[in-house]
Amino acid sequence: MINVATNIRTTNSMAKVEHGCNYNSRLLKGGALLEDMRLLVRNWKKEGGKGQVDTMVSENLLGKHTRTRALDTFRSAFLPRFMNGSPPEAWRIVRELEDHSLPLEIVRPVYYWITARSEALLYDFVCKELLHYSHSQGQDITTEDVAIWLRSQLALCGKVWSETVTTRIARGILAALRDFGILEGAVKKRIAPVYIPIESFAYIAFAIDREGVTGFNLVNQPDWSLFLLSSPTTVEHLFLEADRNGLLRFQAAGKIVRIEFPAQSFEEMADVIAARTY
Repeated sequence: MINVATNIRTTNSMAKVEHGCNYNSRLLKGGALLEDMRLLVRNWKKEGGKGQVDTMVSENLLGKHTRTRALDTFRSAFLPRFMNGSPPEAWRIVRELEDHSLPLEIVRPVYYWITARSEALLYDFVCKELLHYSHSQGQDITTEDVAIWLRSQLALCGKVWSETVTTRIARGILAALRDFGILEGAVKKRIAPVYIPIESFAYIAFAIDREGVTGFNLVNQPDWSLFLLSSPTTVEHLFLEADRNGLLRFQAAGKIVRIEFPAQSFEEMADVIAARTY
């Protein structure tokens, strides 16, 4: 069992600064929901408007047993993550990859990045807690470990959730990280071997670059911690590999870093990724 208590004070302070205690219980309704999200991304019409939700629910696109469950998937996952999250309308980012029918191993990290960016609890647990243990081997991560961390986070914000809600959300965090490949194990969860396909890395780098984060700041961007990349040197090695594979151009001399992409849009970058994949 991981002793998360030893890092609670430092972890919580950083989380409070980053997200302002902007925690919610959406993960109660579902963790990664990867297959549902992929289905909605592939079927969302670019000019269809928000009326698409009612249409997709009426047609039971998701195959849910009740209308309520289908609506919950939209309200708790798709809309906050892929429509109104950060980056906004992120469904367009992964839609370009889906249109190329790229394999799951390439699209999954991008869905994970988008989901974590819009789910503060998931983001903070990985970047400020799980990262500390990313080099440990054979240590199980239990629901109670996550619940202890979660209670401490909420206490700093002056919030208290019931034990039932806290436990369910802790389970949701673990399940999501398993489905996204960050953790492994059906019952006992442990950190999976660190791996991000170079195509996924380059595409996420392009997405961050489009937000105005460039050069040295792109190498040092906090989001890379989501993939348990523990140092800028490790990230720089991935940029160099992406350069060798023709996915971008990378030049660095100390803090002077130049990164150029062979694309001006997500559609063009997806073309580059597809050409490298197939």
